Amino acid sequence: MDDHTIHCDIVSAEGEIFSGPATMVFVPAEQGEIGIAPRHAPLLTLIKPGEVRVQTAGGEEQFFWVGGGALEIQPKRVTVLADTALRARDVDEAAALEAKRRAEEALAGQIDKIEQAEALAELARAAAQLKLLQKLRKIKG
Repeated sequence: MDDHTIHCDIVSAEGEIFSGPATMVFVPAEQGEIGIAPRHAPLLTLIKPGEVRVQTAGGEEQFFWVGGGALEIQPKRVTVLADTALRARDVDEAAALEAKRRAEEALAGQIDKIEQAEALAELARAAAQLKLLQKLRKIKG
């Protein structure tokens, strides 16, 4: 690792999803997307469901989906601690569409506040996965 890269780890309960040097990392923080470059100021914040983009030292861009969690930034290391995380290529469109449909049905029915909050969270996760899949299709063209 040199002054032009920052070490990036993306981990979840299932295990390590990515570990390596990056020139830039983009993460969906609660207050909006954060772009993290080498020597970024230390920060600890929550993240919301969405896309994490890692620009590797080799110049490629890798995409990951996270279901929420926490982000820790140190000058030479960024760590994404996700409750769930997947490589973008592993996101299952059929499962995401089904989760979105179930969440919308739950919201349309008469449900209590706790169930409504869970359905809204599930809908947000499914929508974030579908958005990432659409973006990947455009990139692959």
